[in-house]
Amino acid sequence: MNEDIMLTAPSSGGLASRVQCLMRGFGLIPHDLIASVARLSIAAVFWQSGQTKVDGWHVTDNAVYLFQTEYKLPFIDPWVAAHLAAFAEHFFPLLLVIGFGSRLSALALLGMTLVIEIFVYPDAWPTHGTWAVCFLTIIAGGPGRLSLDHLISRYFGRES
Repeated sequence: MNEDIMLTAPSSGGLASRVQCLMRGFGLIPHDLIASVARLSIAAVFWQSGQTKVDGWHVTDNAVYLFQTEYKLPFIDPWVAAHLAAFAEHFFPLLLVIGFGSRLSALALLGMTLVIEIFVYPDAWPTHGTWAVCFLTIIAGGPGRLSLDHLISRYFGRES
């Protein structure tokens, strides 16, 4: 173990040294745990949103109506936008859960989040910022060892 990150507090330590020891301990939280929580939690958010847009295998009329009246995305037909959103909100979360193509899936959903923030709900930036942190954690650090990406990279001799 690295001596800089030891969890034992100095014997002469008071409250300050104990807090410092605790802060160093936070650095021991494994990225695999953080990435797994990020992948699963953000996948659930988008999956649940996707479920509101479909009835079985069909995009609902209500979803198309929302894209016509409330979302009003520029440059794209509401029918096409509803179908693309329903697909993306099911496909990319599924990939995140199994950890396959995780960085690209996170990037795709981050792009979708930016579109939502800029064109649909600009006042929801605290929520979208929280989502972005999950995506950026996956993009920057990878999906962790509990993923198909990791197994594939080990098979081919590369780290994820």
